[in-house]
Amino acid sequence: MDKVPALQRVLYRSAKQDRKRRFHALYDKLARSDVMWRAWTDVAANRGAPGVDGVSIAAIEAGGAEAVRAFLEGLAAELREGRYRPQPLRRVHIPKPGRPGETRPLGIPAVRDRVVMAATKIVLEPVFEADFAPSSFGFRPKRSAAQALEAVRRAANGGRGWVLDADIASCFDEISRPALVARIERRVSDRRMLKLLRSWLRAGIFEGGIVSMQEAGTPQGSPLSPLLANIALHALDEAWLSEGWRAGTLVRYCDDFVVLCPTRERAAKARDLAEATLAPLGLRLHPVKTRIVRLGHGEEGFDFLGFHHRMRLSAKRRGRYYLNKWPSARAMASIKSKVRDRTDRRHVGRALEAVVADLNPVLRGWGTYFSQGNSSKKFGVVDHYVHERLARLASRKHGLRGRNWSGRFTYAWFQTLGVYRLTGTVRYPTAHPLR
Repeated sequence: MDKVPALQRVLYRSAKQDRKRRFHALYDKLARSDVMWRAWTDVAANRGAPGVDGVSIAAIEAGGAEAVRAFLEGLAAELREGRYRPQPLRRVHIPKPGRPGETRPLGIPAVRDRVVMAATKIVLEPVFEADFAPSSFGFRPKRSAAQALEAVRRAANGGRGWVLDADIASCFDEISRPALVARIERRVSDRRMLKLLRSWLRAGIFEGGIVSMQEAGTPQGSPLSPLLANIALHALDEAWLSEGWRAGTLVRYCDDFVVLCPTRERAAKARDLAEATLAPLGLRLHPVKTRIVRLGHGEEGFDFLGFHHRMRLSAKRRGRYYLNKWPSARAMASIKSKVRDRTDRRHVGRALEAVVADLNPVLRGWGTYFSQGNSSKKFGVVDHYVHERLARLASRKHGLRGRNWSGRFTYAWFQTLGVYRLTGTVRYPTAHPLR
């Protein structure tokens, strides 16, 4: 019987009943067999690359259930006996979606460290969930990007036509560690737990054969980093609960947030309040990417959570404007890049059925996320692009030259391939602000 949910409910209720309670007995729960097993299943489900020790999830699983159990029991023993020490993070650079040539640094912990981090998240999350505000949607139980987008739609349609489109510069790299730990200590007094958290923050980065120490930031790429970011940025939610609500409606998804305001003056006040709140955390708003947007009659729009948001004239109610959303330019560039990679000329020797089998999960996943809103035209563009790429790949397979792919490989031919089509999959929610 899985007792982890019961443990989390007890922790959540205890924290909810006493907002000033500090928990002093959390570390011992990390080594519980059910907590360790849940942490392992979470880490194994996400797969991921090995850390600096080169040990992969597959290598641990290769020995079967007994090998996994022995691995977890050994890790639990290290925790109980105080022998556990984290390894440095392996630094990798991954491409930024929709931004050719730009990369984002990630620190990949060893699998053993990821398991302990996941166990820590299981224990700490319900304690801090009791405090988190309704304006926060990212990486939280029973909260989603769809809910954040709905909150934006309701605020905009409810008359808040000015938007602070905020961008926190290098949030995970620049966040003040003492400020983060101080916010954790508001709820946690367990010395061993705090020591464990500090050890991860000081673990260092392994890159190019050298381990370098970082003075600020959290281990982005670890199972714990979204929770740590939410703990720190809860300061923003608190500021809005106390005084920011006068300026506008805050919608935050981890380190990405917007504030929807009724006037430009209030949007400017929201920017000032955000800057003042973030400064003690060692964070700042990006001076170029942060801007105030006027929605008005569709004059300007903004990007948030992959969608471009803009007011559009209603087709049913004369003179009324409602917020519409569709995949942003970056989102479109990202899906086209993935399609292009999977239909590249290096695949010319493969059967088209195999290429389509690799392509369909990508299209289905992207389409499911963007199926809400007003994405029909963008979906048609992606379908056309997929058709073109597959037709050009087929032309190369048959040694055909020229660019008249549409005449050779028609829409009827395209349909026979079984490609997942985005057209016709959009779900249209009501545009009314109160529904």
